[in-house]
Amino acid sequence: MDKISAIPPDAGSDGQPHKLWRVGTLTYTSGALVALFCLLLMGDFAWSMRDRSVAPMAQWYLSHLTASNVLFGLLMTSFPALIGLLLGPIISVKSDRHRGKWGRRIPYLLLTTPFAALGMIGLAITPLVSKWVQGHFPAQSATMVSLICFGIFWAAFEFATIASQAVFGGLINDVVPATLMGRFYGLFRAVSLIMGIAFNFWIFGKIPTHFTMILLIIGVFYGFSFMWVCLKVKEGGYPPPPPQNPDRTGPVAGFFREARTYFRECFSDSYYVSVFIMMVAAGMTFLPVNTFGIPFANSLGVSEDLYGKSLALTFAISLAIAYFLGWLCDVFHPLRLSIASLVAYFLVTVYGSIYASTPNAFLIAWVLHGVISGCFFTCSASLGQRLYPHSKFAQFASAAGIVGSIATMIIGPSMGSAIDASGKVYRYTFTMGGVLAGISLIAAWVVYRKFLRLGGPNGYVAPE
Repeated sequence: MDKISAIPPDAGSDGQPHKLWRVGTLTYTSGALVALFCLLLMGDFAWSMRDRSVAPMAQWYLSHLTASNVLFGLLMTSFPALIGLLLGPIISVKSDRHRGKWGRRIPYLLLTTPFAALGMIGLAITPLVSKWVQGHFPAQSATMVSLICFGIFWAAFEFATIASQAVFGGLINDVVPATLMGRFYGLFRAVSLIMGIAFNFWIFGKIPTHFTMILLIIGVFYGFSFMWVCLKVKEGGYPPPPPQNPDRTGPVAGFFREARTYFRECFSDSYYVSVFIMMVAAGMTFLPVNTFGIPFANSLGVSEDLYGKSLALTFAISLAIAYFLGWLCDVFHPLRLSIASLVAYFLVTVYGSIYASTPNAFLIAWVLHGVISGCFFTCSASLGQRLYPHSKFAQFASAAGIVGSIATMIIGPSMGSAIDASGKVYRYTFTMGGVLAGISLIAAWVVYRKFLRLGGPNGYVAPE
């Protein structure tokens, strides 16, 4: 399973040589590879519909309830991070070690998809449920009841979403040839951007009047379409998982023994520690502006419709360059292009920190933020697949998630507290992003030097 390569051409029924691609025990002709890409892109469309819509609509609903920025940060960043910290490593390790007729990734996706869909449906009917609950408890604050109802459905949604995120990247790692990974993620990014353009240009402005209907449709569509993709994508065979010593000390002692093994494998090598820090710091870089984008726009009098259309513009620009960036990643390596994107974003944060205090200046900074952050996410999408050990991809990805979860739990409410203390000067979100971009670049330089010593773009071998 560790060796992924294109094997020599083979003659087809027409007598012409057909190139074959191999991923472990899976072998694809060009036509089969196209079919696989179409299936996975269909799944990504449903995935992107969920990601591009639920978080912005949840942000709008919390803003509509006039929730404090501290609570806003806790619910939108710290709470999901806590779930990822607790759930991500467990699901990832179990997925890496699972063997069954459905593979090692599909069973977990089949289990979590219905819960994610039900969570979205619950969020959709939160305004209706909160009114019903308020009718039975009239002495309680309507806002508090709404926040509690929202929090319950948001928790269910995040549990299912984070559990599925822990293994979806592993599925792609197991079925897509590594030499096409950059272009594949470029197509993934393009599908996500098309969904983002459609949602923000035509739908976002209608959220205040059609919140429930929009989210209901998205939840139902996601549940059916992603389940269909999971049933159609086939995993190959896997070598047996590493043998485990029989547990004679009880489940608690066994859990701690497995935890020690997990942390030793993931965090004992300083190279991987530096990779985790780089990827987490880079991911956090865009969090301040992304988290408070809607309150920032509202504070300057930017309408939901104009905000949505500006976001659609950033997606349109990113769409135009997504596949090209994916191709560049396959040619020059995603690590190099990720570093270039971080440099560009640092310059954007300087502009936003100084000038984003009027509607027009904010929209300029917002579009630049969206385009450059989009470049980074496109370029870094396949970075884990290129740097982590192939056989333990999900495990190492979850280790990075642990670091990210801890950082997010701290940064989320800290951002809200800082903005509240400043008198809601949302321009400081760019300042926070600039500081994080600087930290990311320092970590990226350390990783790049070690990466070159391990073989560089052409001869890299992930240490195990």
